[in-house]
Amino acid sequence: MSSEFHRPVLVREVCEALTPALVRAEAPVFVDATCGGAGHTLAVLAAYAAARPDGPKLRAIALDRDEEALAEARQKVPADVELVHSSFRHLPAVLEAAGVAAATAILADLGVSSHQLDTGARGFSFQADAPLDMRMDPSRGMSASQLLADISVGELTRILRDYGEETDASRIATAIVAVRPTTTGVLAKVVAAAMSAPQRRKLGLRIHPATRTFQALRIRVNDELGELDALLSAAPERLQVGGRLGIITFHSLEDRATKQRFSALTRAEQPPPGLPIAARDLPQPRFVVPAGYRQGAAPGDAEVAANPRSRSSRLRVVERALP
Repeated sequence: MSSEFHRPVLVREVCEALTPALVRAEAPVFVDATCGGAGHTLAVLAAYAAARPDGPKLRAIALDRDEEALAEARQKVPADVELVHSSFRHLPAVLEAAGVAAATAILADLGVSSHQLDTGARGFSFQADAPLDMRMDPSRGMSASQLLADISVGELTRILRDYGEETDASRIATAIVAVRPTTTGVLAKVVAAAMSAPQRRKLGLRIHPATRTFQALRIRVNDELGELDALLSAAPERLQVGGRLGIITFHSLEDRATKQRFSALTRAEQPPPGLPIAARDLPQPRFVVPAGYRQGAAPGDAEVAANPRSRSSRLRVVERALP
């Protein structure tokens, strides 16, 4: 289910995690909150059809804030798949507009698409010198170069430290502000020159010195953690009972946020200590982590070998158990 446009990760794991919820539903609804090249959408449609060939029709809604991704998806998916230009921050509004009270399965792949990384003009990668953009939705918001045009050293240091977990944040921020680069190539060179020798040695030859800086700026430009927080707050409550939410993360910041939110969802509210309540009468959690997903699902060796970008991916899953 991959293409030159985008190679989705953890496709088998996603299907195994979400299909059980879909086959149990009387009127299944699947929402792909990050359509990309439609790889996950097509795979889930095929898995459902194989598991329940005579079952009710699966309604599929796929959204993405990148119009280029939707244009690609439109060429691949069946005509009845509903494609929506929207960030998953607005998932409740998208579902309301579609007349969907609750979905059976929701998937969000938080990674940058292969197309975004490989298209130099999008400004996500330091592999080619291009305008420093980094917006997942180029039709709105501030580009990375606009952000750097008047940012202070202190604010940039915070961004690099908080979103890139960059040890040399202060010295790199100082160097960037002195130059205020407008292209990916210049930014990469400035960061490499500014990084301390111990940090360069720690990264080794396999990781470019600018990797964490590019990650931090991309997260800030697209408000990725704010988007994720909105999704984690809204999506679980838009699941049917028995429905499942899957989140694919790629770095520690988003994985930690997802893990903490799922952990909070699966804890039942406890009564005051000392009350004489039988164990069977204690409040039950409204959400559970399905068996086998306590630690999440990671790609196998074969997938990592075929697609090195999948290396850091992890799928976490939560299921709605009670209304």
